[in-house]
Amino acid sequence: MEPDLFTAAAEDRQEKDPSASPLAVRMRPRTLDEVVGQQHLLRPGSPLRRLVEGSGGPAGPSSVFLWGPPGIGKTTLAYVVSKATNKRFVELSAITAGVKEVRAVIDGARRAMGGHGKETVLFLDEIHRFSKAQQDSLLPAVENRWVTLIAATTENPYFSVISPLLSRSLLLTLEPLTDDDLRGLLKRALTEERGLGGAVTLPEEAEDHILRIAGGDARRALTALEAGAGSALAKGEAEITLQTLEESVDRAAVKYDRAGDQHYDVASALIKSIRGSDVDAALHYLARMIEAGEDPRFIARRLMISASEDIGLADPTALPTAVAAAQAVAMIGFPEAALTLSHATIALALAPKSNAATTAIGAALEDVRKGHAGPVPPHLRDGHYKGAAKLGHAQGYVYPHDLPEGIAAQEYAPEALRDREYYTPTRHGAEARYADAVEWTRKHLGRKRS
Repeated sequence: MEPDLFTAAAEDRQEKDPSASPLAVRMRPRTLDEVVGQQHLLRPGSPLRRLVEGSGGPAGPSSVFLWGPPGIGKTTLAYVVSKATNKRFVELSAITAGVKEVRAVIDGARRAMGGHGKETVLFLDEIHRFSKAQQDSLLPAVENRWVTLIAATTENPYFSVISPLLSRSLLLTLEPLTDDDLRGLLKRALTEERGLGGAVTLPEEAEDHILRIAGGDARRALTALEAGAGSALAKGEAEITLQTLEESVDRAAVKYDRAGDQHYDVASALIKSIRGSDVDAALHYLARMIEAGEDPRFIARRLMISASEDIGLADPTALPTAVAAAQAVAMIGFPEAALTLSHATIALALAPKSNAATTAIGAALEDVRKGHAGPVPPHLRDGHYKGAAKLGHAQGYVYPHDLPEGIAAQEYAPEALRDREYYTPTRHGAEARYADAVEWTRKHLGRKRS
């Protein structure tokens, strides 16, 4: 809602005594130039910059939706707008507000526009929590520009926001904050007066631990820094050691270097545990990777490879499961992605195993690399172009679908590889039926047994 006397008094107290507010609040950017990350949304002429600068005239900035995971700057951007713009600024949360509150804001915006020519910016947090009827109540105000809406959501707006409202607004997707973004923020928080004012220092190993537990969330990073600083100062120390940080945030630093040996060792152990069908060991290594802040997309890629390399046709559902997990991980990110990765890891670890697909392509590639190839049999060559028949191409080819059993006993491989067999299926899980199929087809093709 609009600030009242009590809100103004609280803000005035925070200005005079910064320690009255959490570090994450004190370090909120005051201008767009202080915003960490999201530079793709802050270029000259961008909707948010024009909103702050009050530019645009008849082509003024549209209402916008800010979509992204928690802690990457949605509320911060709205806060900057509230401080920098000369427009009337009103904030609502979809958790506590309803249609009544929305209509009150719209009525106030129309009065301010008619009486003083003052435009209103409405920041609506967690808009995905609004029902369809509640979202409908915003339509007239957005369509007629009685308010400029800044709506924040952590859920895909294409599924959580009504189409008419979305079509009248710009959708701005916020990108995850990088480690470098957070490092810069931590350094500012350590040195600036409104932050910790140089009271403590942060060694590199403790900084790396904060980055791991933050998971790209600026608010979480600053909260951890504040907790570590408080513990260090209480002990009379001028440095936030890794031990102090672990004690203050109750989270041990995982011995895992994402750019070094541990990265590859733990990833290797995960895959080998899945291959060995040890579901508990696989979950342990998965947990270590998650807790260390490993990129969930990297883990998902390894699971997709494992599904083909170690399971193959013994469980034909393994690869679709891994691919679906990778797609889900890309859409939702951490922390929820941990559930999806666990789902896929358990399914792969408990699936029947076969590396027959792996050895089959390996053997075929080896033959090709050794020069065992030979010309394509004439009856298999392309016969669609003019003159192909005169060359004997596609002549004598038997169309398998014309035969009762759907298989034609004709040569398919080059002469030099006529009796070569690459695929040797196991009888594990679903691959047993492929073993039967291979035996039947090779017999009907007239292959000699090796």
